[in-house]
Amino acid sequence: MVLAATALALALTAGPAPLVGPATAAGGCAGVESDFNGDGIRDTAIADPDATVNGNSKAGVVHIVYGGGKGVLELTQEAAKSGGSGPGDQFGYAMAVYDADLDGCSDLAIGTPNEDVGSLVDAGRVVVVHGAPAGLGGGKATAQYVQGGGPVSGLAPEAHDWMGYSLAAGTSSTGVPFLAIGSPGEDVGTAADAGAVIYVSGTTTLTAGVVTQDTTTAGAVPDAVEPYDRFGASLAATRTHLAIGSPGEAQGTIADAGAVTIFSHTLVSGVPKPLSVITQDSPNVFGACETGDGFATSLAAVPHRSAGATSTTESLLVVGSPSEDLSAGVDAGAVQVFRLDAAGAFTETAWIDQNVASVLGEAGAGDHFGQRVAAVNTAANDVSTPTETRVAVGVPGEEGSNGLVDRGQVHILPLVGPSGDSDVVLAPGYGVPTTAAARQYAGMSIGGSGAGLYVGMPYGPVEGRAVHLFPWNVGTGGAPTQTFKPGEGGIPADAATFGTVVR
Repeated sequence: MVLAATALALALTAGPAPLVGPATAAGGCAGVESDFNGDGIRDTAIADPDATVNGNSKAGVVHIVYGGGKGVLELTQEAAKSGGSGPGDQFGYAMAVYDADLDGCSDLAIGTPNEDVGSLVDAGRVVVVHGAPAGLGGGKATAQYVQGGGPVSGLAPEAHDWMGYSLAAGTSSTGVPFLAIGSPGEDVGTAADAGAVIYVSGTTTLTAGVVTQDTTTAGAVPDAVEPYDRFGASLAATRTHLAIGSPGEAQGTIADAGAVTIFSHTLVSGVPKPLSVITQDSPNVFGACETGDGFATSLAAVPHRSAGATSTTESLLVVGSPSEDLSAGVDAGAVQVFRLDAAGAFTETAWIDQNVASVLGEAGAGDHFGQRVAAVNTAANDVSTPTETRVAVGVPGEEGSNGLVDRGQVHILPLVGPSGDSDVVLAPGYGVPTTAAARQYAGMSIGGSGAGLYVGMPYGPVEGRAVHLFPWNVGTGGAPTQTFKPGEGGIPADAATFGTVVR
């Protein structure tokens, strides 16, 4: 069994000086996570990249739901003051939240990988809509990133670059905001779709560097450019590390085995320093490279500090290989967890699949366990414990009861300790409050934050399309604490793939 194409399409100069001490929130901005209007209450961004806008099919829209019942904003490209909506743009295909200008109000980066640049089809674009006490977009002008212009003027746009296919953002350990932009369709020399990542850092003065697998500016990237590597198809970051996935990476003659390359936020001429690369053939890594594994199709990362350690420079990295073949069959899928130190040295701490003892269910062909992953560390001091450091794994190809093909489900597991301890399963009709049906692909949209786990349901019967927020410590089959649904709470009723991405 193979996931439908619709679902799999969603799987597709010196830096600024370090700031001294934490930034002080500007007047009216509280500095709370994902707080776009600065009122101290978390807000939610929900993308519908297939929505029709002004008659343009699949132009895309992002819905902003302000916390505390303070209203809803429908953010189109026109509303974001970032140009006009076009057919097939898919505004909102990727999103990331960070404080780009350190004013204490969260800002929203939005990827539009199918945006045409002039006559160049699907070259892609990214915009950053700034938060303000007046709401998202109510303050500073929207920042736009297009190859060939502004801080990205050194990289010429090409058709099918898909700039903005993936995004990761945050603030480094030295206090500098960063935004990593994946462009997995970027051709490098004669290598088609080798891929590239654009790294933007700074506040009022921005620095942009371009990373490919042939980059040597900050040190040699420990891999080589090859056609169809799709470097940058997935991204994850903490304040210490940036992880870049290349699910199309070939290992020798083994096509599409996959790899993930680790960088620090230390910059040389705007380019982050490469540290290491992980494949399934790396020493002391479980499994082996096989054709089509797609290792690093999905990534998630959280800060980590071992008990008793004084350093907070480690990270836990989650790597999904949804096409991993197991004894249960083709494309059953698996997830691997690595501990990274400041220098990029890695230790594998867990291999997770549905055949692991105490993990609920059992692996099956076409499950695609790990197609999406999300993680959180809610510990104030970053010390990872089973209850505070959690990972969610999407299994969109999971068959439901009564033979419901590709109903899908989500597992929530600990990131430290035995993988099966406190494993929780959520699925349509089993915690996710909608009737189970075929081809709902539950697990294709998951998003992790300190507020909880967002489970989006953009597919299946229209009446079931919604986003549900669950506590990370929810029990198997437990109920969500909040639901966002088209036609309710001020959200417009017309929706196409509402909840494809949630932040």
